[in-house]
Amino acid sequence: MTRTHLIISTSNDLLRIAASHILYISSEGNYCNFFQTGGEMRLVTYQLGQVERMIAEQLPELSQHFIRIGKSLIINLNYVYYIHPTQQKLVLVDNQLNRYSLSASKEALKALKELIEKQQL
Repeated sequence: MTRTHLIISTSNDLLRIAASHILYISSEGNYCNFFQTGGEMRLVTYQLGQVERMIAEQLPELSQHFIRIGKSLIINLNYVYYIHPTQQKLVLVDNQLNRYSLSASKEALKALKELIEKQQL
């Protein structure tokens, strides 16, 4: 059975989020913000590396859709709309056509662009 939800549990609460609803995850020190389709955002008390491992362990069949970009960002490849490495600009678009403009290093965006181009072959 394919797991479709990421479960993040702390001593106080539990977050169960559909992988298909995760647009991107950004880090803020020891915390991560989960940005979801429809504009919802949820803060969790895990570092980005821990979240990256949770995705790999809990969603093995879907984890290839989540790519870490630099030190502070994990994106869902399904929502990538526009990449411009020299401007350090990345735009994600959700199913409701909401746009999310992000910034990342030129090197990270160039690598992402190349990865997506290779997948299209």
